[in-house]
Amino acid sequence: MANQKIIIAIDGFSSCGKSTLAKAMAKNLEYVFIDTGAMYRAVALFFLRAGIDFGNTSDIAAALNKITLQFKYNPATLQSDMYLNEENVEQEIREMRVSQKVSEVAAIALVRDFAVAQQQAMGKSKGIVMDGRDIGTVVFPKAELKIFVTASPDIRVQRRFLELSAKNPAITVEEIAENLQHRDLIDTTREHSPLKQAEDALVLDNSNMSREAQLTIALQWAQERISQANNK
Repeated sequence: MANQKIIIAIDGFSSCGKSTLAKAMAKNLEYVFIDTGAMYRAVALFFLRAGIDFGNTSDIAAALNKITLQFKYNPATLQSDMYLNEENVEQEIREMRVSQKVSEVAAIALVRDFAVAQQQAMGKSKGIVMDGRDIGTVVFPKAELKIFVTASPDIRVQRRFLELSAKNPAITVEEIAENLQHRDLIDTTREHSPLKQAEDALVLDNSNMSREAQLTIALQWAQERISQANNK
């Protein structure tokens, strides 16, 4: 079948550049980019606003029934923004108060089930690039291409600091490092869908790599898998 599309799953730790790579791949391949991290951040924002107790299962279930998540294209940025109940929250979900809680919220089984169901529905037609923590292991275990992105801790802290300090000049490198360590611990040790490398994932360590260089490698992998899908 000509022009057979595939699912590209990109996993890895926070601040490894997963979303940057995923967006660039999607643009180049004319695929749909789905930022699963934004979905969990939007849920965390709703919980914070509503004062939800992260340990109260019934409150969490009731809150999830009140949440509608959508990605809507923003012509000003040429990217998709996250909408929470028809409100554009793309900027607010990137704030530190959400970053400090998102891993805790994402570790809740009810929340992951809620998000994974939506993510799987988004991928039914294929032709997507989705990044997160459990895309290649849980959401799309049969994805044609799985990439596990990694970078050294110091590089990750530096990247995150450059991103957040532009919006919040008062933030410190120490705060960023502590936040990333905390998120890594929760992401890798949570009971439900922990962050781990899929056995058949290709590893991309971009610690000392430009965006252009890692994109070139990832696109080569993608074209190989697309060719294989078309030759079946």
